[in-house]
Amino acid sequence: MSNRSIAPVLVVLFGCAASGAFAQSYKAQDIVSHFAPLPDLGPSRALCIGTDSECAKSVPSKPKVTSNFDLVVNFEYNSATLTKGAKANLDEFARALKDPRLGASSFVVEGHTDGKGGDSYNLDLSSRRAQSVVAYLKEQGVEPAKLEAHGYGKQKPLTQDALGASNRRVETRLRTQ
Repeated sequence: MSNRSIAPVLVVLFGCAASGAFAQSYKAQDIVSHFAPLPDLGPSRALCIGTDSECAKSVPSKPKVTSNFDLVVNFEYNSATLTKGAKANLDEFARALKDPRLGASSFVVEGHTDGKGGDSYNLDLSSRRAQSVVAYLKEQGVEPAKLEAHGYGKQKPLTQDALGASNRRVETRLRTQ
């Protein structure tokens, strides 16, 4: 990858569709509101009582995006095919990514699996899931340059239980310069 840093801002969870565990939906405006940069209000105008060096330390920095937004997308077990519900949520995400307020944003889509199965199989499955999300978003009109897919297999479990369904996910991170 280039010398760009990647800040976590979005987690996409994949679970077994048969479990019915994921039924969340949201609107594009929720996503835009979460990711849109805050307006630059200029320098702080606070008063500081103390020495110059003490006051220099108290100047607030610009807020950084560090919270996650859960984008719920389901796959059939052992599959990279998006379900109907997954497509509905990705449609909202695609609308958000096309909003002018997110025009300069780009994302890395990282696929993950649970601990079942072999390393090479899980690496391939996680890559196919990430590619499936990227391909669908591109079909919905998201600029290809805004998306990059990577698969990590079972290398980075989300929970202590390596076999847990919450480890079957794709995390999408905002790519920053």
